[in-house]
Amino acid sequence: MKTQFKLSLLGTSLLVGAASLATPAFAQDQEQDQAASGDSTIVVTGSLISNPNIERAAPVNVTSADEIDLLQSNVAEEILREIPGIVPSIGSAVNNGNGGNSFVNLRGLGSNRNVVLLDGTRVVPAELQGRFDLNNIPLALIERVEVLTGGSSTTYGADAISGVINFITRQDFAGLEATAASQITEQGDGHTVRFDVTTGANFDDGRGNVVLSVGYQTADPVYQGDRQIGRNTIGSVSGAGAGSGTSVPSRLTVTGLGTLQIDPTGNTLVPTYAPFNFSPDNIFQTPFERFNIFGAAKYEVSDGIEVYTRGLFSKNTVDTIIAPSGAFGIGVTIPLSNPFLPAGIRNQFCNNFDFNAAVDGIQSLTAAQCAAAATAVNPTDPNYRTVTTALFRRAVEAGPRISNYQNTVFDYKLGIRGGITDTIDFDVFGSYGQSDQVQTIKGYTLNSRVRDSLLATNTATCLSGNAACVPANFFSPQVGGLTPAMVAYLVGESTVQTKTTLAQARATISGDFGVASPWATDPISFAVGGEYRKYTAQISSDTLAQSGDLGGAGGAQPNVDGGFDVYEAIGEIIVPIVQGKSFFEDLTLEAGIRYSDYGIDAVGASGYSTTTWKVGGSWTPVTGAKVRGFYARAVRAPNIAELFSPQNTGLTSLTRDPCASINDNGVRINAGPTGAVRDACLAQGATLANINSINLPIAGQANATTGGNLALNPETSNSYTVGLVLEPAFIPGFTMTVDYFNIKVTGAITTPSPDDALDACFNAPSATNPACTVIRRDPITGGLNGDPATTPGLFTALSNLGRLATDGVDLTMNYRRDIGFADLSLAFVGTWTNKRTFQSTPTDIVRDCVGTYSVNCDQGIQPEFQWTVRTTLGFEGVDVSLLWRYLDGSTFENFNPARECGNQPRPAGATPSPNLFCGAAPIGFTSQEDFNTIPAYNYFDITTRFDLLENLTVTLTVQNIFDKKPPIVGSDAGPVAFNSGNTFPSTYDALGRRFGVQARLRF
Repeated sequence: MKTQFKLSLLGTSLLVGAASLATPAFAQDQEQDQAASGDSTIVVTGSLISNPNIERAAPVNVTSADEIDLLQSNVAEEILREIPGIVPSIGSAVNNGNGGNSFVNLRGLGSNRNVVLLDGTRVVPAELQGRFDLNNIPLALIERVEVLTGGSSTTYGADAISGVINFITRQDFAGLEATAASQITEQGDGHTVRFDVTTGANFDDGRGNVVLSVGYQTADPVYQGDRQIGRNTIGSVSGAGAGSGTSVPSRLTVTGLGTLQIDPTGNTLVPTYAPFNFSPDNIFQTPFERFNIFGAAKYEVSDGIEVYTRGLFSKNTVDTIIAPSGAFGIGVTIPLSNPFLPAGIRNQFCNNFDFNAAVDGIQSLTAAQCAAAATAVNPTDPNYRTVTTALFRRAVEAGPRISNYQNTVFDYKLGIRGGITDTIDFDVFGSYGQSDQVQTIKGYTLNSRVRDSLLATNTATCLSGNAACVPANFFSPQVGGLTPAMVAYLVGESTVQTKTTLAQARATISGDFGVASPWATDPISFAVGGEYRKYTAQISSDTLAQSGDLGGAGGAQPNVDGGFDVYEAIGEIIVPIVQGKSFFEDLTLEAGIRYSDYGIDAVGASGYSTTTWKVGGSWTPVTGAKVRGFYARAVRAPNIAELFSPQNTGLTSLTRDPCASINDNGVRINAGPTGAVRDACLAQGATLANINSINLPIAGQANATTGGNLALNPETSNSYTVGLVLEPAFIPGFTMTVDYFNIKVTGAITTPSPDDALDACFNAPSATNPACTVIRRDPITGGLNGDPATTPGLFTALSNLGRLATDGVDLTMNYRRDIGFADLSLAFVGTWTNKRTFQSTPTDIVRDCVGTYSVNCDQGIQPEFQWTVRTTLGFEGVDVSLLWRYLDGSTFENFNPARECGNQPRPAGATPSPNLFCGAAPIGFTSQEDFNTIPAYNYFDITTRFDLLENLTVTLTVQNIFDKKPPIVGSDAGPVAFNSGNTFPSTYDALGRRFGVQARLRF
């Protein structure tokens, strides 16, 4: 074939420009592996270039198929998680907050600000934020993974603010390859299994090729209770046993006394003393099962014309398992004649509740009135009385809450490409993909049935008249008060279905006209084209999910239906200016532009247009040295969730409340709010009866209300990189790249952080400040938790008022040498991140989350320094490879170094939150611990690979060979999704030492 497919729009390998991991497979056929993964040798223009990395001005990290093989990862997200510059996102280590998918977060700017590609093409997203599920990547066919830094909207369209992650499959595969792999932890759990069979063939004298890959993967759960760090829920401030206020025994709110808990004898209400230890019931590794098929074919129908196609199908199941459901502070009405209500608690109700709202003050019941009410079983009886209280009771008897996510994805692509002339090509393709997810929600009690079951005056029937209702005993001091019959009535099952589609088409013409600069030999190259994309998404919830009736689900899941499309025009040019001259071995400039016109599928919604562009260049003064740089303007259009989601109350991470005076352990931390703060708390819905007994947010979570906004506009970014590529002749086999990156996003689509929402009010508290009155509290408890139907909590509106910024340096070094007894390969990939700042509105603080953790840094931990070093020794028929992973230390955001430990009184002028725990023997441990700082971490993995037979290669791996334990920070030092089991399991290894074996058979 004479077609060339030269430019970045058509040849993705020409886009890249940093350095790959040098991981040669000396025990295998060198020629085969280099064809699969590419030689990492850096060669300047004019010499043989076998690694595509050095072709362009924009830097990229390349992970080869050989590195993937050595990592022994089960899914793509686990591979990306280890690359410096990538911040762990939702994946297998996230339980509470995992929606059944895995994503990637490049540079910590958010998983919705990078684009994932398969062979340079977008694939159907998994959910309404437009993110592709990495669980669907066919790892067996991946040749390499290219991570391109910086704005890439000119080449790939909107969303590529921080860059793109391009999974490139093997081309022209011929033969049969079967792989079986398994891993297990030293504790004997977390077992993973992976099987892949790939077959391909060339036909018709090489005019065509077809390849088919079938895979199956499973992963077993690892419960937090099976690791020392997860056996107890540890308070981040106290270091003591903590957990959730939704506990056993039940907690109930009493007028004037606040929230109290049933004492161990079950007779009276006392100050809270026993939070629920939820950590052991959660998991460090989510169970997973996947079946996938990937097929590709191409055929040269005539000289210079090729038809190609690609199909992907994946069906996977992900389970999240969290602590049991229950009544999470919902308002309930209890008759004083409830058959399960202990006499002592009834007397407390009689003495403290107001039974005559028409008369000022608390009109309690006399002893005689209380006794009469205890026997009044008919609502028509004049002595019948009820109290309305907030109930906190964990339904342990119902077992864990389980969300089963079944995801089915297909994506099909068909195209034709060829040569118009000897130097000009065309490429036209179309694709359609659809993702369907069915979430089955199990083990949840229903708030309406809890209320129904309490409104009873005998043990057999409920006052509602519902024949199915079973009166429930929520007053037992031990687990077991809820019988199987009660549980069967209280628990319901719910489903939520999510469907997304992506239809796209693109046509490009690229090549050159044979015209070159007077000082260069290579011609000026160009690409022009047009592109169309259409996105749709729907969420269809059943009645239970829509109503918010599921106890502990974090709020309702309303139906959503939306979509948008975009028409685009594209142009790119590469101009070699000078070549082969003294001090100018090569000087090349490049530029590109893309115009996009968006239409929103909503009545009255106006679309918008954007223009993105880039300029860049590289200069090679002498052989072995290249200077490169580029500047890009990129955009991210609002996704369907940001545009179409209705206003809805859910949960956010929050550990403080200026109105609160009691923590989850029932310990009074202050006398109650005073002055302007008190006025603001009352204006938010607290009452005179509860103002001095408000609890801190339960288990570090509070209600928050937000939703979509059709008035949103695209956010924009300006990014640039400047770098140097070296291959000094005086050090044979050594290559190095160093690149500075800088990304700034303005008009960012953001919501205020939880602390920002509070500070907007309490930095200037008053009963009339709109930032105060928009916060709405539980009318019964005065807190920020409670029934979403009555407690909107914080208001975190979406807007284009945010700003994001990050900058830093990427460094890669590769070295290969024959040292006589073995072939040595060294590969270093490191990132220094100077800052990653976030400002939700112009009046909020600028928060830097590099090397910092807190509930406000909601993208997980991003160390300042992070690197990996792989050292490989290749002997005759055997490779031995050691991987060193380094993570720099991190510090709690509000840490005050002047205060050595966290339990001291807050001094005047101190930070808004106290330090975290620092001291001896937090619960479950005997050592001295400081939750305010995480030290630098070093992990080591070792891999041995050898040819057992001519066509059979066996790989043995030990990960975390020194069984390094994760850092302890407690349960509420960061956002719930990433701070789980008293650590950050997406960043630090919570599973411990693991052993893996893989066998690969090739024909």
